Amino acid sequence: MKGSGLKIYAIAYLLFLYAPILLLPIFAFNDGTIIAFPLQGFTTKWFGELWTNKALHDAVGNSLFIAMMTAIFATLLGVCAARAGAMASFPGKKGITGFIMLPLVLPEIIVAVSLLIVLRQVLDMQLSNWTIIMAHVLICTPFSIAILNGAFQNIDPALEEAALDLGETRWSAFRLVILPLVVPGIISSMLISFTISLDEFIIAFFLTGSNPTMPVYIWGLLRFPASLPVVMALGTLLVTLSIVLLATAEYFRRRGLARAGIKDSGGFL
Repeated sequence: MKGSGLKIYAIAYLLFLYAPILLLPIFAFNDGTIIAFPLQGFTTKWFGELWTNKALHDAVGNSLFIAMMTAIFATLLGVCAARAGAMASFPGKKGITGFIMLPLVLPEIIVAVSLLIVLRQVLDMQLSNWTIIMAHVLICTPFSIAILNGAFQNIDPALEEAALDLGETRWSAFRLVILPLVVPGIISSMLISFTISLDEFIIAFFLTGSNPTMPVYIWGLLRFPASLPVVMALGTLLVTLSIVLLATAEYFRRRGLARAGIKDSGGFL
């Protein structure tokens, strides 16, 4: 009885979570401009309009640049923090780690407003893609650390100690021994950070300059009912891309665990 109740709950939860997403491709291929049933026919013209919209192309270019820079910087910071966390204890280690992971539990609207005040009123910076990158690095770094913590902590310390005994420096031992072992975790971290940054809206809405990101541009299209099918078509492509990126990240995460000889106990997919 308990098992049946759990299955019903799981099925209901999945339907509630993913049913709205399944509507995206349905209306993306619908010939009508009104998002409602019954459908009016099959068409691919909404996908064709994506290729002729220059403003959308510019927004996508901004989002890709921001996402790539965010993935690089967040992963670099994540490697440093995870490496430090895997080493011997030092004063304030738990407090520092908790402080770094704080953005995971802070509401994004609070983070966005706070950063807007600091950047504009305190630092007098002009809003641009780089202000969004700084903010996205702030929220993506904890995710990177969470992924890389497992990669570093699963490495046998004896490997580095052996390299040091053989005459390698601390840096060369890290570069030649430790780093190759955590490459799958680094790739997974970059993919997750890229996906989070690409889809993020609230912070980008507050910190964007004259060049909007793709989510901000999509939000602007929602004011025009005739543009809704185009939004559905774009959303279908974004969901597909996100699934591919997350699946790839999970593959590299599991590959890293397999290389370390660790049994997988479940991941983020």
